Amino acid sequence: MKLRITTPLAIVIDEEGVVLLRAEDASGSFGIQSHHADFLTSLALSVVSWKSSDGSKHYCAVRRGVLSVTGGCNIAVATREAVTGDDLAVLDERILAQFRSDIEAERAERIDSTRLQLTAIRQIVGHLRPDWRSNNAGLA
Repeated sequence: MKLRITTPLAIVIDEEGVVLLRAEDASGSFGIQSHHADFLTSLALSVVSWKSSDGSKHYCAVRRGVLSVTGGCNIAVATREAVTGDDLAVLDERILAQFRSDIEAERAERIDSTRLQLTAIRQIVGHLRPDWRSNNAGLA
């Protein structure tokens, strides 16, 4: 099988001769072997692992993404961020912890941005409708 893992900025993995691939989606861990039915799933924050035809194992930590299998022999993973490595323990501990931290920081930034937007909307409405400001003074 052929495996291609891409991010918006690069092709991280482009490898022929993949015998077995393991990944994780919302329903849990799953495996892909040659002649698998066409398949599309959303990946969780996890480590994608695969075994090459020479018997070597490889790993790639992905920050969510989409995995597709087409024609029973082409596996494509599109993800926001991917880090490859041959040491599963390092990827699992350090990289996934960093991905989780980044996701939490982005979540906090979205909350702050939403608060700023709501404050701006309240101020605009207050200037457009002065009677609204006096009736809703406790909301601002």
